Amino acid sequence: MKEVYVIYWSSTGNTQEMAEAVGEGIKEAGGSAVVLEVSAADASKLKEAESFALGASAAGAEELDPEMDDFVTQVESFASGKTIGLFGSYDWGDGEWMRQWVSRMEAAGASVVNGEGCIANLEPDEAAREQCKALGRELVK
Repeated sequence: MKEVYVIYWSSTGNTQEMAEAVGEGIKEAGGSAVVLEVSAADASKLKEAESFALGASAAGAEELDPEMDDFVTQVESFASGKTIGLFGSYDWGDGEWMRQWVSRMEAAGASVVNGEGCIANLEPDEAAREQCKALGRELVK
């Protein structure tokens, strides 16, 4: 059974809900999901993983929260060759923070699932939850 980490930061609970949906998708595909808030995660655990997911809500002027940004900086050092699923929620803007995050991971040599992140404006609706589950299933392949 493939173990897949889902590491997230959530300011309001919306991105946590998305992380849990990614975990459901991983389980639906026969994998084992380890869903952790970023403060409880250790980036070194991802070094040996083929695939994993990272989630964060937008903060500030459409950017990653500093705590998640620090974690992502650690991941960038070993992201080459990894398959990464990105997801998160936002309240303003148009998702520029996610496009920048995808570009950042691709520049580090990672393959981002579907070439884009899964985003939701505020609370994830059923369509966003389904996208997150699909992302989780892709990470098990």
